[in-house]
Amino acid sequence: MPVADVSVVVIVYNDADRLPTAVQSVLDQTLRDVEVVIVDDCSTDRSFEVAQRLAATHPERVRAFQLPENSGAGGEPRNAGIQHTTGKYVMFLDSDDVLESNACRNMLEAAEETGSDIVSGLCVRLHKDTRVQKRDEWYAWLYSTTRTLESVSELPDLFVWDTLSTNKCYRREFLVENDLRFPKGMFYEDLMFIADAYLAARRITLIPNQVYFWHVHERGTVKSVTNRRHEMTNYEHRLEIHRRIDALLAARGMDAIRLAKDVKFLKHDLVLHLRDLPFRDESYRQEFAELSREYLSGIAREAYERVQPIQAICAYLLQQGDWDNLIPAVDTLTNRDKLSSPLAEHDGRIYWCGGHFDDEFGRGVLDVTDAGYHEKTVDKLFLRNQLTRFEESGAASGGALRLAGRITNPLGVIPPGARLTGRLEFSARRRSLQSFTFPVRALRHDGDTVHWETAVDLGAKLRPLGIVDTIWDVRLVLDVDGVPTTTRLTVADTELSGGPLPVRPRLTRMVADHLEPHVSARGHLAFRLVSESRQAERVQELIARGMHGKPGTLAKSGYRTAKTLRNKVMSGDSKLRMYHEVFSRLPVRKRTVVFESHLGKQYSDSPRAIYEEMRRQGLDFEAFWSYSGSPKEFPPDATLVKRWSLPYLKALAQAEFWVDNQSYPLKLGKRPETTYLETWHGSALKKMGFDQPSLKAQTRQQQAEQQQSLDRFDRFLIRSEHDVHTLAKAFRLPEKTLLRVGYPRNDALVRARQREAELGRRERGELAAELEIPDDRTVLLYAPTFRKAGGRHGRFVLPFDVERFAEQFGDRYVLLVRSHYLNHVVLPPTVKGTVIDVSARHDVTPILALADGLITDYSSVMFDYALLDRPLVFFTYDYDEYVHEGRGTYFDLLEHAPGPVVRSEDDFYETLKSFDTQALEYAEARRKFVAEFGEYDRGDAAKSIVDQFFTQWRR
Repeated sequence: MPVADVSVVVIVYNDADRLPTAVQSVLDQTLRDVEVVIVDDCSTDRSFEVAQRLAATHPERVRAFQLPENSGAGGEPRNAGIQHTTGKYVMFLDSDDVLESNACRNMLEAAEETGSDIVSGLCVRLHKDTRVQKRDEWYAWLYSTTRTLESVSELPDLFVWDTLSTNKCYRREFLVENDLRFPKGMFYEDLMFIADAYLAARRITLIPNQVYFWHVHERGTVKSVTNRRHEMTNYEHRLEIHRRIDALLAARGMDAIRLAKDVKFLKHDLVLHLRDLPFRDESYRQEFAELSREYLSGIAREAYERVQPIQAICAYLLQQGDWDNLIPAVDTLTNRDKLSSPLAEHDGRIYWCGGHFDDEFGRGVLDVTDAGYHEKTVDKLFLRNQLTRFEESGAASGGALRLAGRITNPLGVIPPGARLTGRLEFSARRRSLQSFTFPVRALRHDGDTVHWETAVDLGAKLRPLGIVDTIWDVRLVLDVDGVPTTTRLTVADTELSGGPLPVRPRLTRMVADHLEPHVSARGHLAFRLVSESRQAERVQELIARGMHGKPGTLAKSGYRTAKTLRNKVMSGDSKLRMYHEVFSRLPVRKRTVVFESHLGKQYSDSPRAIYEEMRRQGLDFEAFWSYSGSPKEFPPDATLVKRWSLPYLKALAQAEFWVDNQSYPLKLGKRPETTYLETWHGSALKKMGFDQPSLKAQTRQQQAEQQQSLDRFDRFLIRSEHDVHTLAKAFRLPEKTLLRVGYPRNDALVRARQREAELGRRERGELAAELEIPDDRTVLLYAPTFRKAGGRHGRFVLPFDVERFAEQFGDRYVLLVRSHYLNHVVLPPTVKGTVIDVSARHDVTPILALADGLITDYSSVMFDYALLDRPLVFFTYDYDEYVHEGRGTYFDLLEHAPGPVVRSEDDFYETLKSFDTQALEYAEARRKFVAEFGEYDRGDAAKSIVDQFFTQWRR
């Protein structure tokens, strides 16, 4: 037989039916000179007969071999296959998978061109049990482009994440020279083999082509290794393979790759097995812990810092054998938003649990202060609800169940005196269908938990349709003093005793007449509609045949068409067409105004001030307010429209006025009959518009599109000539557009300053009382500009230690923290009452009026606050980076700042010590600053705008 270009080793064990498809995918390769070597692992079915028949049918291209005894895993058949190959290159294929038709050609060409020992391509997982054969690409980021590595150390992620042997092509001499073999009789043989191969390879090429289709059969009779993780042998083999790989890396001194592999073990390998623990008995758990403890002791502690907090928490609790806290933690591991622990407060920090405070490393892992759980109200938490009782009430009661459980109560978020009510909701998983509600009969507060119990007569009340609503989920909605929070019923450690429960479907009992309890993929109680009728299987077969026949095909086709049409109508492109081709042809509605602030995120700023002035004057108009997120704090006397919704687009298309402070969606054209009042959201320190290097680098077409969106402004509010030279120029606005009236949002600040001068004292107002600020405390406000979130939980990390602030100044100051609306901060409980997060409040103006002093950096809030003639401190810890490496500034803050500029935390605290003296020391600087940057802020901007544009709307 002549030497083939590529030999594909196909291994098979008891898979006679799928083997021909796998082999055919090799025979159908666009590269013709490919041979197939089938190795049967001593199957007990017809697999070897099928293999022999394939070899007889294709004698020049297919050969078949059989091992004398079953090896127990996929490694030994592949080893035997390598020995029988004749090709210059070798690939591996499992009998239930297929190769992409160009796989061999693409990989051979890359290998020949680069001289690589290994060529690797993209593997695609096809979930064969799903209705639409869901697909996911195996670590696709590794294969975004063609690249050749001289060593795997150039790309540690390849070594760590792509551990498959089957999406690769190997030079045969390379395999032989390095005696590369799969471990015999062990699961996860790929991990060991590919680790050896990666480390031995002198050159590796990655290609961005699909080469291998991995067929996932989760419901198969014979489970794959990945679907048999509940077997202890599976876990033993995984750990042994990892130990061997660790030894390889240690021998080569590859510490960086070892650390990356440790991270992957904590966030992937261990997690896969941990998810099964809640459903395993005590002996399994103890054996699992014993196996884990030794291996985890060798994991680098740095690895715990590089994974998600809950992953590190579970690994630590497992090593400690703390089952009481580990099993609930696994619930959060599976349901990432769920809070499954009552938490513990210690020395002003919040910990996942208590009991490990004497372990410094444990304290670091279990510290979840930054997650901000302690700042959330009960309606913002997804609480664990452990099912503790599940039993039938008796045969005479039909479908009645007795259920009980306990809901986690973290840090007493559900207070002992709270009024508690609850209800169980049974809903079909297809949300468009019906749901049924049952009251919870008993609720009892018990410190760290809330206990509940009830009886549910499913047979009497729950009426499924009977065909399409086969799965039913259960939720418990708990009302705490009228505030609802929704929970799911976790089934861990609770036996679902009893048989199927009788129900009466609305359509037919011939398909289903009972509900059978089962555990969902995320560990929650659910019910499956089943039938005990002998005829059910026959009826279901008829229904299935009908669904696949012409009527069913037409029905499904119609449903898919309707669904596709709906998605198409609701797509961004379709909405734009609807806006321009339909809504914009409707008549403009007189006396209508659409207001928007900060892209719909707030009811605030100058649009709010104008709106409230219009209401104060009693004008006759129809107001629409745009919102994104929750509409909770928006005005009840306006029509609220969700940003980018069809009502929003329709309102914009027909409005007589647009009023916002940032920009309506750029691609929405403005009609000539509509007047656009752009109030903008602040004077500029940072370069804006076409003064930014990024916009200057754009193509002419991109710049034209940007300019087109700016040309929609009919009036642009100006608060100083500085705005004319910066914002107006950067936006290329004509002089006739500029409206020199100041910012309506600042009217309140100007009036506050005037009133303070008249009274000779400062009035704090209602906000101070609402925030419970003592009368003898000076109020400071820290309001930085936008920063990219860099914290462990994606939060903005404050540049100073707030606990140190509270310790040093808690008896003197109260610090309000106002993050940018695109950022969020988390404060530790130790600073409660001394440092207060006010970021969630929509309007910053009342906060500015309350503050006795402002701490900022480069935020435009400096221009507003200066109107109050109160002290400012500029904490510019990243000044050089921000000014010189960012988009640049219009003026040097160090020269113009109307207050001290500090660069370090120590200097910041020193400045706060002498805060009182700054009012006089920088008085002249503040006066000049306001004269230069706020000359048109006179306290009447809102009235001036209403008088100019809306006087004709007076009743």
